[in-house]
Amino acid sequence: MDIILASVSPRRAELLARLGLPFRVIAPDCDETLPRGIAPARAVVLLAQQKAQAAAPKAPNCLIIAADTIVVLGREILGKPADAEGAKNMLRRLSGKSHCVYTGVCLLVGDKKDVFAEKTKVWFEEIPEADLEKLALDGLDKAGAYGIQGLAGAYVTRIVGSYDNVVGLPLAVVRTKVSKLSADCAV
Repeated sequence: MDIILASVSPRRAELLARLGLPFRVIAPDCDETLPRGIAPARAVVLLAQQKAQAAAPKAPNCLIIAADTIVVLGREILGKPADAEGAKNMLRRLSGKSHCVYTGVCLLVGDKKDVFAEKTKVWFEEIPEADLEKLALDGLDKAGAYGIQGLAGAYVTRIVGSYDNVVGLPLAVVRTKVSKLSADCAV
């Protein structure tokens, strides 16, 4: 069965490639506006489903993998920053604190679907003001204005949960669920 990654994220593609499964990428075209007050786990699941459904007409009979990742500080969802100043402000707010990273995943093939969310808790040490500029530029295209695999990773003191989830795709869970879904579809 052909596998489609419904994401243009190079980080998700790198992660999925580690499973050794051939896949191709389709950019999902969907609105990523969230309803006000939506719970974080529900938000990422909703966005992952929308991405999978947007890619489905372009890839009939394929296994579609779609995901969305958000950073949550307290009760506030931090999306991608609009600009470098916004990124610096987000990083200032994360500095010296813990936050949670949620990734929602939707696996879709035909009428079979598996949707789930994973959560990882991340702690940052204090980030010196002098380092914010370079960190902000590195995190412009990332939720919460940082990538744990990038420059900001040097300020992460601890995580509880999946590192890959923070990067953008909880690989261990995805591997297990892709195997199960593929077996179910083969019957």
